[in-house]
Amino acid sequence: MKLSILRSTTLTSLFAALILLSTQAMAKDPIYTSFFSDLAISGYDSVAYFTDGKPVEGSEDYELEYKGAQWRFKNEANLNAFKASPEKYAPQYGGYCAWAVAKNDTAKGDPLQWTVHDGKLYLNYNADIQAKWTNDKVNLIQTADKNWPGVL
Repeated sequence: MKLSILRSTTLTSLFAALILLSTQAMAKDPIYTSFFSDLAISGYDSVAYFTDGKPVEGSEDYELEYKGAQWRFKNEANLNAFKASPEKYAPQYGGYCAWAVAKNDTAKGDPLQWTVHDGKLYLNYNADIQAKWTNDKVNLIQTADKNWPGVL
């Protein structure tokens, strides 16, 4: 009898733990990171989009934590610029695809599919989505702004 109760309790505990873990895995973070990494923008330097006009990979030597993600920069100057004003340099919608957020959904943002518009960085899922985004970005930004962060 005791062995049966022990098995039942163990199975119930394991089932509860699996439900908890799957619920946490389904919850979306305010900053997009891949499933097996905590790097924002896949390790690209968010300041470089503004200073260099292109995506530049960051370095482990210049890294900081912001909103639960690790952000990398190519040099100390970019790290310090981000520290001073992270909301200026972090991509909109936490680095999720801006087009997807406008469609009231989420998808990963690709650091190579980007736009700086009105001083803000936007990422898109891929080149096809970016083409759709580019054709109507002003309206899509208005819609995405209304959807964010409720889409999470």
